[in-house]
Amino acid sequence: MGERSAVPAPGIPFLRQAQVVARLLRALPPDSVLYEAEDTRPYECDGLSAYRQLPMVVALPRDEEEVRAVLAACRDLNVPVVARGAGTGLSGGALPRGDGVLLSMARMNRILSVDAAARTARVQPGVRNLAISEAASAYGLYYAPDPSSQIACTIGGNVAENSGGVHCLKYGLTVHNVLKVRALTIEGESVEFGSAALDSPGLDLLALFHGSEGMLALATEITVRLLARPALARCVMASFGDVARAGEAVAAIIAAGIVPAGLEMMDRPATRAVEEFAHSGYDLDAAAILLAESDGTHEEVAEELARMIEVLERAGATAVRVSGDEAERLKFWAGRKAAFPAVGRLSPDYYCMDGTIPRRRLAEVLGFIAAMEGKYGLRCPNVFHAGDGNLHPLILFDANAPGQLARTEAFAAEVLEKCIEVGGTITGEHGVGIEKIDQMCVQFSARELEVFRGIKRAFDPQELLNPGKNIPALHRCVEFGRMRVHGGKLPHPELPRF
Repeated sequence: MGERSAVPAPGIPFLRQAQVVARLLRALPPDSVLYEAEDTRPYECDGLSAYRQLPMVVALPRDEEEVRAVLAACRDLNVPVVARGAGTGLSGGALPRGDGVLLSMARMNRILSVDAAARTARVQPGVRNLAISEAASAYGLYYAPDPSSQIACTIGGNVAENSGGVHCLKYGLTVHNVLKVRALTIEGESVEFGSAALDSPGLDLLALFHGSEGMLALATEITVRLLARPALARCVMASFGDVARAGEAVAAIIAAGIVPAGLEMMDRPATRAVEEFAHSGYDLDAAAILLAESDGTHEEVAEELARMIEVLERAGATAVRVSGDEAERLKFWAGRKAAFPAVGRLSPDYYCMDGTIPRRRLAEVLGFIAAMEGKYGLRCPNVFHAGDGNLHPLILFDANAPGQLARTEAFAAEVLEKCIEVGGTITGEHGVGIEKIDQMCVQFSARELEVFRGIKRAFDPQELLNPGKNIPALHRCVEFGRMRVHGGKLPHPELPRF
């Protein structure tokens, strides 16, 4: 997504910045504190690049004690702090504050241990998702959650957003694959959520911490669950003559009691973009394709494939093709995981959305998205985790064209509110950040939002950790309600500036 609607860089008094820099330099090496504009610019946004803001200072700690020192400085000086992993997030969750510190976990990237017997790995938050599986592969193990950005995204960011991936239907989201998180509160207190055991005493704060977007505490060490690599995996590509039939086939597979390792769907605009980019052998004549994977023993895979093919053909598949070997299976998935960069070649900018709906409503919501394309005059290829109803519409636009970004955001808002209407939610794995903060006012009541705010205050009474994100202020919801009645759009939450 393009920069054209950037948040302007704030004017920060030199003395304030100098005070923060001096304090950080007492705790961190000189190369771990960045404050010149040309040095901080790479951190001005995450994957939601339409909104940009230079941070006052960037800190790059190397260990937990340095993170503690950064938090102490921010607490004592009353300076907001925003944590950042690889910056691949798509909701503005890592958008910096012009009056604050951007705390990058990039240098905390060590795999601390791999325990093959316990099937666990202890890692620092800056470790790349894919690096965990690479380290575990020598033991025949792997880490199951596999976001499309797994080659770059970090496990700390995955926990912050509760990321999923193409295999989350069978193996779960990040929250289902993390056993323990060690973290620091804004007071510098070390806390542990979860345990190395299958359960831990007390409230399930580990689940609460997942998806909290750096608002409660900052993870410094994460223990993940590893799985044994299956003996065999095969992927089915099924073609359909219309998108609605493909959506109905997804529901039919689950209704038949089949839980594929992965179940993904792409419509024709998406498959054509992907095929030109990744050459994965997709059916370009199909209105939509499904990718359904089976894994397990050879006998389990053979039986499940036969059942899936029967369901797909009964649901109206015009063609069914099974990967012949591991190379072809990986080729099928490589195309799906390349969908975002592939679609980026079709338009100067695109807006990658994230919402979740009941599987039985797929056809209805896809029809709604098609109607929105006509209403707003914008194309929208669709790529999504069909098995768990997690949609990723990709709205194509040109930020240089007057009004197109505003139309894109209005299009996105209508789709998110449609997700709520059919019994879904505004996010499956991308988080709320600044992108969906108004739709939080639609999804949750004022009383529910106040409970969320109470949890935030319990962990972070000064509200210094990633403030202005995720949970809208009460007055904003009131204003948003008026805007929905009378038309118009609120600006994104104003970030306090000096």
